[in-house]
Amino acid sequence: MAAATTPLEVPERRKPRARGRLQLILILLVVLGPMILATSMYKLKFWVPEGRNYHGAMIGNGESRSDIGIAGEDARWQLLVSAPEACAEECQQLVYLARQIQIGLGRDASRASHALATSQALSGDYQALLGREYPQLQRYPLDAQRYVQKVGELAPQLWIVDPHGNLVLRYDGKVNGKHVLDDLRHLLKLSNIG
Repeated sequence: MAAATTPLEVPERRKPRARGRLQLILILLVVLGPMILATSMYKLKFWVPEGRNYHGAMIGNGESRSDIGIAGEDARWQLLVSAPEACAEECQQLVYLARQIQIGLGRDASRASHALATSQALSGDYQALLGREYPQLQRYPLDAQRYVQKVGELAPQLWIVDPHGNLVLRYDGKVNGKHVLDDLRHLLKLSNIG
């Protein structure tokens, strides 16, 4: 014959089970709550900070060099100058600036490279100057039609490209080199790749 239970024993058995369920719900909220909040913030565009700490135009759509008509790759961060027309004075200034920024990285200079993508052949004088003064400059072909279709500008641009070939930031020809250097240093500090 089974022993009779008193009314006090039944709540004691249910109490640990209820506490366990509450703990499980709290753990799930702690783990899933931030992900749900972040997804909601992204999709519904609320609590998005208005300020920014970079100077160029952020490219956040996952486009790569090849998407804008530039063939080439490098396993480092890259300062890429694009010139869909002839590499004239503004383009040449950006090539010089890209090299100076890479030198300005100091001990992190080996984590970055500089490159030039053009759709037209360079003049003989400028090509000789690049060979002499910029021996590490990488040169890529540029599909001007695809570039203009994606970018929409014919003016030379300076891009920061990550080691996977993704476009990160874009600057026009009148950019302040210190701003680009600050942005690239910040990216290198946050990045474990390249």
